[in-house]
Amino acid sequence: MLILTRRPGESLYLGDNIKLKILSVQGKQIKIGLDVPEDMTVYREEVYLKIKEQNKQALETSQQDLLAAAALWQKKEIKK
Repeated sequence: MLILTRRPGESLYLGDNIKLKILSVQGKQIKIGLDVPEDMTVYREEVYLKIKEQNKQALETSQQDLLAAAALWQKKEIKK
């Protein structure tokens, strides 16, 4: 992990298109401004992790459905 020190009003860039600016520091909270391309999605970590988990569950369901369909197809083929 890269650790940088920035003061309120200072910025840093991630590549050419993403700018992070430290807006203020109050106690344990830091306000960060983000300039990102319009087509880029930004998630809070807890939302991102929930989306990843839901996608994983959806994929598992799809694989189970595919296996069930294959089993039904095999039964149908055996009857012929």
